[in-house]
Amino acid sequence: MKKIRIGIIGAGRIGKIHADNLLRHPQAEIAAIGDLFAGEELNEWAKQRGIPVVTRNSDDIIGDPSIDAVFICSSTDTHVPLIKQAAGQGKHIFCEKPVSMDIRQTEEALEAVRLAGVKLQVGFNRRFDHNYRRIREHVNAGAIGDVQLVKITSRDPAPPSEEYIGSSGGMFMDMMIHDFDMARYLSGLEVEEVYAQGGVLIDPVFGKHGDVDTAIVTLRFAGGAFGVIDCSRKASYGYDQRAEVFGSKGSAATANDHPSTAVLSTAEGIWSDKPLYFFLERYEAAYRDEIERFVDCLVRGEALPVDGRDGAAAEKIALAANLSLQRNRPVKLSEID
Repeated sequence: MKKIRIGIIGAGRIGKIHADNLLRHPQAEIAAIGDLFAGEELNEWAKQRGIPVVTRNSDDIIGDPSIDAVFICSSTDTHVPLIKQAAGQGKHIFCEKPVSMDIRQTEEALEAVRLAGVKLQVGFNRRFDHNYRRIREHVNAGAIGDVQLVKITSRDPAPPSEEYIGSSGGMFMDMMIHDFDMARYLSGLEVEEVYAQGGVLIDPVFGKHGDVDTAIVTLRFAGGAFGVIDCSRKASYGYDQRAEVFGSKGSAATANDHPSTAVLSTAEGIWSDKPLYFFLERYEAAYRDEIERFVDCLVRGEALPVDGRDGAAAEKIALAANLSLQRNRPVKLSEID
């Protein structure tokens, strides 16, 4: 059985999630994991999982000729140079979103991938969620007719730390970029124009870093359809993830996932479980499935389900949203080009 030897760069929360999912795949083998701050704790963690090499130098992974693919789970500012370096060594790449916060740098990375003839998958894990995938299937089958409206709600249960806020790239590039990708994925349409409104309604620390914590973005798709995305950094009741695609023949919608479907009904009222608390619980299966598809595509030589062009498209929408918020007007994606 052919095995794909993989090196992981970045051993934070997401790097470790991907590692554990890779270890479940019969045709994946983790050859090494690297992190700038690798120490005794990471060495012990890797030892428990049978990962033979722990390093602080990404060159040790990218320069290893026995490694077929690299996972780039390090900070966003490292993505482009690592992609270029890995592509130059002929290695396939899985990179967390966004590829970068500068569309010119992203395009440079994609060109390096194209010239090297390697594959690049961007970590838009929500495409692999069972709920969203079912909406996509209904839309592709023509069950709702021509798409007219796309509505997406995305609300976190609690805001991130100030340290994270300061380096995140802002709500549109950090949080809502997933929803921009979902808008394209669920509708099958390309976005042509963006109008964003946002404010600081939760914590002044967001404004301190030039960010917003609450926002609504309207989209105009090619062909005339519309989209509406609402995002919040704090929903007191849990992780709120819903979507609907409405068309000329009907609607396909999905609600939140809950710990159970049980509903208690009494004379005093009706109660059910709150939504799953955060993305680790809500998208546990989606993270597993995206890794499985990546490895399977490498083994079989198939096209990846989400690639660098999808990453660039979502980044352009995020940049257009930022510009729209700054200038208080709709922004066409052609302005970003």
